[in-house]
Amino acid sequence: MSVKGADRMVKGRRYPLPYGISVLLGAFTLLSIVGQSSLAEIKIGAMTCLTGALSTFGVSSVQGAKLAVEEINAAGGTLGQSIQLIVEDNGSKAGETATITRKLISQDKVTAILGDLTSSATMEGAPLAQAAKIPLLTPSATNIAITKIGNYIFRSCFIDPFTGKIMAKFALDSLNAKKAILMTDVKQDYSIGLADAIGQYFGQNGSGIAKTFSYSSGDTDFRTQLTDVRMEHPDVVFLPGYYTEAALILRQARQLGITCPFVGGEGWDSPALIQVAGKAADGNYYTDHFSAADPDPRVQKFVQTYRAKYGALPDALAALWYDGARLLSRAIEQAGSADAARIRDALAATRGFEGVTGRISIDENRNASKSGVILKIDNGELKMVQQITP
Repeated sequence: MSVKGADRMVKGRRYPLPYGISVLLGAFTLLSIVGQSSLAEIKIGAMTCLTGALSTFGVSSVQGAKLAVEEINAAGGTLGQSIQLIVEDNGSKAGETATITRKLISQDKVTAILGDLTSSATMEGAPLAQAAKIPLLTPSATNIAITKIGNYIFRSCFIDPFTGKIMAKFALDSLNAKKAILMTDVKQDYSIGLADAIGQYFGQNGSGIAKTFSYSSGDTDFRTQLTDVRMEHPDVVFLPGYYTEAALILRQARQLGITCPFVGGEGWDSPALIQVAGKAADGNYYTDHFSAADPDPRVQKFVQTYRAKYGALPDALAALWYDGARLLSRAIEQAGSADAARIRDALAATRGFEGVTGRISIDENRNASKSGVILKIDNGELKMVQQITP
């Protein structure tokens, strides 16, 4: 109703309402319009680590997700509504993701949640999302226990058993490794899960892991463990940890004269690893979800767009979260509403989603079946050695 339309009618004649009432009615009309506009948004929460030890991962993940949301909104949004990405930083601290999840659910009233980035953090928030029946999709947490939390919990990346198998099989088939050492970060569910998968495959198909050494996130001196590693004369050292410790381990290993290759997982994927390890990073390998060198036209278009916007090549975290945001948007579109149960059903029905990290299908356990790559660090640069399909 307009202010003019609110004039009084007396005996067929129109008389203006008093000025104060007209202003109030106009304000009410404006508030109604604003309220309708605010409703024309779909809120999605995003939890990651923008600060703290794993901040390079967090920054990349959010940049990938934001790029996806910008493209979706520029193309008309989802269900004719724009997506509002509510980003929260867990600071790479234990306990923060649970607090953030409660806020996103109770205060922000999100339709769905993207995240968290790591396995340990995701397992803090997932039970809360499950209890509230809010779909949670992690684009990057690989521990197998995550989706076992409940039927509202999904992931769009492959899981530790697949990664561990790739790592062990590559060492056996391509590096001809007979004797292997395993170094595990006992504070990270990601590292523990990968270590279990590596040990199982190498034991079934090779001679078994000769010896296992442990360390903890935040450690900086690994010479004690590495001195023992050197005495074993291994053909390969499996290092399924994060770049923060892996870079130091590689550097200290070469200083101690260990020359065999190290093989890691996607936790290595940060420019900081090569910056800190220097030449010690050369000649080592790691598995990943994505390579910016992949010639696939879909990948190269994403690489060019990302580089134009952020001035850098996208890493795997940027690509995973780009795909995760797009996959969540498509699920909402296919659900036909922002209803949580219908979005859950649409996510569960995902088959053949064409992402920049590969073709994604969600299986009966709400995990993604998709391809992976093996990268080699050569003269400070990453080279794609193999592409592996499930």
